[in-house]
Amino acid sequence: MNVVALFKLVPDLVEELEIDQSGTALNTDFLRLIINELDDHAIEQAILLKERSGARMTVIGSDAEGADDVLYTAVAKGADQLIKLMGDPNAVINNHAMARATAIVLKELQPDLILTGVQAHNDLDGSIGPLVAEYLGMPYVGYVSGVNVQNGRIVVRKEYPGGLIAEMEVDLPAVVGIQSAEQPPRYVTVNKVRQAMKTAAIEERPLPALDVSGGAAIRRMFKPESATRAKMIEGSTEEVTARLLDIFKEIGAL
Repeated sequence: MNVVALFKLVPDLVEELEIDQSGTALNTDFLRLIINELDDHAIEQAILLKERSGARMTVIGSDAEGADDVLYTAVAKGADQLIKLMGDPNAVINNHAMARATAIVLKELQPDLILTGVQAHNDLDGSIGPLVAEYLGMPYVGYVSGVNVQNGRIVVRKEYPGGLIAEMEVDLPAVVGIQSAEQPPRYVTVNKVRQAMKTAAIEERPLPALDVSGGAAIRRMFKPESATRAKMIEGSTEEVTARLLDIFKEIGAL
């Protein structure tokens, strides 16, 4: 079985984010990137599948500062193959473009199962998992919290509101969007990662020509403006209710 895990690097929201002079993108001079949390869970789920079934595991990500660290950490955890998609590090690439480019590479690898985080906090034009599935002609299941292989198929576990759990059988090949792995992403020591750097090789592949159509066009980025527009409505329940109805009528909501 051939399993591929995809990851992307996203801005660290703990850091202060600045908008560049164009007003349409973040200033990357001091921008710290980290692995998308749910992609980290996708890598962990792929490792669990490898440990259970002996699957071959490949991890793919695009070139950016910190990508090598993620890849070497993945091989220290158990990944077999590391692929970095090389392109202009300063280019703004939407998920539609990345999905199309990644699909070309995935067609060469012919994976049985593709795992990716179900979403990222900087997604503007949809999650990458369904887009990759569409370009590859594969089924997609998202918001998954567990994957097992049974009789040439996978059984995915989905959690619904109210504590409901569902299990679905999915024919392979398929794309799965991971919400959480069956266990938290494992920790590996720095020494083990350094050993991986000495023995593992990252295969660099050029990004195919990017087609950004279908993505959102960013016209302006700005920080929320502070204002004093909040109104505190005082009075009895009836008085507050009547005032709310008047406000809704004034703004055209009713």
